[in-house]
Amino acid sequence: MNSNTTHRRPPQRHGRRPPRGHARRAPQHHFSRPAPPQTPALEATLCETAPVAFASLNLDARLLEGIRDLGFSETRPIQTAVIPLALAGHDLIACAETGTGKTAAFVVPMLQWLLRTPRTGGAESPALHETTLRESDVARPFQGRDEVPPAFQGRDEATAKSRVLVLAPTRELAVQIEDEIHGVSYHTTVTSAAVFGGVEMGGQERALRAGVDIIVATPGRLIDHMRQQNADLSGIELLVLDEADRMMDMGFWPDVRRIIAAMPSVRQTLLFSATMPDEVVRFALEIVREPKFVQVGQRSAPPRSITHQAVVVSNGQKIEWLVKHLRRPAGPVLIFSRTKIGADRLARQLAAAGVRCIALHADRTMDQRRQAVEGFRGGRYKVLVATDIAARGLDIDGIHTVINYELPDSPDSYVHRVGRTGRADEVGRAVTLVAPDERHAVALLEKSVGVRLEWDLDV
Repeated sequence: MNSNTTHRRPPQRHGRRPPRGHARRAPQHHFSRPAPPQTPALEATLCETAPVAFASLNLDARLLEGIRDLGFSETRPIQTAVIPLALAGHDLIACAETGTGKTAAFVVPMLQWLLRTPRTGGAESPALHETTLRESDVARPFQGRDEVPPAFQGRDEATAKSRVLVLAPTRELAVQIEDEIHGVSYHTTVTSAAVFGGVEMGGQERALRAGVDIIVATPGRLIDHMRQQNADLSGIELLVLDEADRMMDMGFWPDVRRIIAAMPSVRQTLLFSATMPDEVVRFALEIVREPKFVQVGQRSAPPRSITHQAVVVSNGQKIEWLVKHLRRPAGPVLIFSRTKIGADRLARQLAAAGVRCIALHADRTMDQRRQAVEGFRGGRYKVLVATDIAARGLDIDGIHTVINYELPDSPDSYVHRVGRTGRADEVGRAVTLVAPDERHAVALLEKSVGVRLEWDLDV
């Protein structure tokens, strides 16, 4: 069973030439996690994690049919732990290793709640109006479509309010979440819309004004719609933050707080992430009420199924090393670069050496990003060179190796990067190319993440 669905970064200065006579400063790596003394401790909630049959969870028959269609039969540990708590109405902070099925852990109870809970104020959810819908309207995601499904035509916009908001840090992750919602809810009448940048706003505006049940959005684009009064969040009863630690760093947090301020204060809030640094907990506790904390596996650590290796290579020899090892890769390889310019340059150099590869970063159009991901997923490209945008928004089964061409800037970035391999308990491999002057930084990384890198010069 595989029920996984799986950033904006501050501008980097590595591509700028320093003034004449000044030495270039080395990148700063922050591999320690100093916890502020005022950070409250989270006490994990005792809960079952053993797999159980989805059929035993008393779910709506239509959801069970969609779950079977996707090939899911039993829950994964994070799903076993979270689904009953979410259905009981608790606020949650849930942490589990990458690739363990966190998306289904919130999608399933979210859909069950929509199907079983009337709208506040007495108006029923359109998801319950089965007899008024045609079969072709069932579970239709908008995703930028121009038309409004007949289920929503003629509805009073004063009551056409969305009930669930899912926030995600990247376009790719928003699309993957919406795809999983569509799959699980296929036999229901639940409607959803993916709202993200890089595409025209018209189709998204129509979906928001129609009052889809579920909005899956990136914060920046949702703020754009709020400015234009396209998005009414006054009916939101359930909020989900996926990759919550990223949503609460200083790059996203102001937008997230503004979005939350537009919602009712009485709601259920679910926070999910593979990493939850102590300093982020302070922000999390601002938006949840008496939360249950669920920890499955190690906190802020990569899956145990991954082997970690380090290769000492001077900066001038990294390309040579990559070409040697990538001409005939054992499987799909994901390479991480720190900058967008660096990712493009590295992809061009590898392609010139005969490696089938493509670059992925935030400056590419949505169509280019889609083609890169689909080409990598389908085998057209054996190698994907990406910035950290792929560390959280990419869910591709079977990635054989993750290579850190340049060191990540934090322990959590390392965890999310290498977590693209070894998913769903499969064996994965992570290789970090280390310049001679970076060995001390890597030693700090090992200590912070709690992994041991095998130093091997002949990988």
